Amino acid sequence: MNIFAFLKIPASVLLIFVGFCSLAITPALALVPGAPAPEPAAEATAEPTIDDQADAGADSRIARRIEGIFGELPAFAGVRVTVNEGVVILGGKVPAEEDIARAEAIVSRISGVATVDNGLTRDVSVDNSLSSLGDLTERIAGFTQMIPIFLLAVGVAILIGAIGYLLSSFSSIWRRIAPNGFLAELIASAIRFVFVVGGIVVGLDIIGAGALLGAVLGGAGVVGIALGFAMRDTIENYVASLMLSLRQPFRANDHVMIDEHEGRVIRLTSRATILMTLDGNHLRIPNATVFGAVLLNFTRNPQRRFDFELGIDADDDPEAARALGREMLAQLPYILDDPAPEVRTVEVGDSNIVLRFFGWIDQREADWFKARSRSIAVVKAALEKAGFALPEPIYRLRFDPRGAPLSLGSAQDGEASSRNAESDAGAAAIGNIAAESGGTPATPAVPTAATEDHADVRPDDEVLRMVEAERAAEPGENDLLDSSRPVE
Repeated sequence: MNIFAFLKIPASVLLIFVGFCSLAITPALALVPGAPAPEPAAEATAEPTIDDQADAGADSRIARRIEGIFGELPAFAGVRVTVNEGVVILGGKVPAEEDIARAEAIVSRISGVATVDNGLTRDVSVDNSLSSLGDLTERIAGFTQMIPIFLLAVGVAILIGAIGYLLSSFSSIWRRIAPNGFLAELIASAIRFVFVVGGIVVGLDIIGAGALLGAVLGGAGVVGIALGFAMRDTIENYVASLMLSLRQPFRANDHVMIDEHEGRVIRLTSRATILMTLDGNHLRIPNATVFGAVLLNFTRNPQRRFDFELGIDADDDPEAARALGREMLAQLPYILDDPAPEVRTVEVGDSNIVLRFFGWIDQREADWFKARSRSIAVVKAALEKAGFALPEPIYRLRFDPRGAPLSLGSAQDGEASSRNAESDAGAAAIGNIAAESGGTPATPAVPTAATEDHADVRPDDEVLRMVEAERAAEPGENDLLDSSRPVE
């Protein structure tokens, strides 16, 4: 079982937390009762000098002293010691490889020893192997005696961990303390983690393995910090999720634009913000991006302004065109009276005067795109009906006199005959329509503000319905949005 999933703690957050906690706990383990104290640093001593004259009887005294020490140590029972002029010669066999260096270290500490000639070898005989087997048997017997203590340590660790899980299960308390469910879950996870680690520390201390715990936690701390920095993007998303859940910058179904991404909010999870785009697709944006992005919320203020540009002929009166456009916008039923519509002169171009028209709508009653499209059609038709020309751009052509002259006569004759033919065909078609209808052909109706249908600009709710259906399918599933909290 994955320990991260078992504890319900994000892996990256747990790794960094373990790292810092381990580095903090390791020095404190020296204060735990029963834990071995660190050895003091060996004092620096000067290198001993060798006397230029031998002391009578010194060699025999050194030999007796070494033999007395080795006689108290079973591993050195078969060691032969010879001393001559302060030089100690060791011979024989010892049970283990590390006993060779141990014997030399003991002899070197005796006063009067000039140097050590270590001739010890490891005993690889069958008898020595059988004695090692006896040591293993003693170790097994000692481990068997520690089984009750081990079971007690395991029981205490489980009991402390169970207390942590019991405290974390009081979700109603943590939800009242924390401002949102995400932070409440983090608090519960932290309580579980602290009690589980505390239970392990107490259990290892009972069996006398405090030093082992310090070494393990110290290594785990370094590894945890390294992995935490390697997973900094995931950690950044979790931190951003926490901040967004506290700030609540939008509600479910809000129409927002996050940088260049536009859509309606479905939900805010612990890693990403999920949008329903205006063309009905799911869009997941990492919360770290959302937290640092420029956020535009169209739903917060129901009033929204649209604008568009139209150009009139350079010889026309721009003030009259502005007044007419303002009047036509004011007559539209979906345009708000406050703020009132406005028309401004933007620039005077080479062939036209550019006017910009502004109108405000209530997004709860009218769709922004539909209202803008209808307004453009109405204002354009009104300007044309009032005699204002909406000219196309004028291009001036200059012919290079160095080029070969064109025979324009035949081309003009062909174009004239073509235009005459098209005119005759058009006149014949109009005559046929008039004959069938019993009169002159009708002039196409010019749309005006009075003929606009207000129902045509009502807001579209297709995306709204899709978002509501999505939220209804998974109510409250990993959603950090809280409608009871104020929006930032």
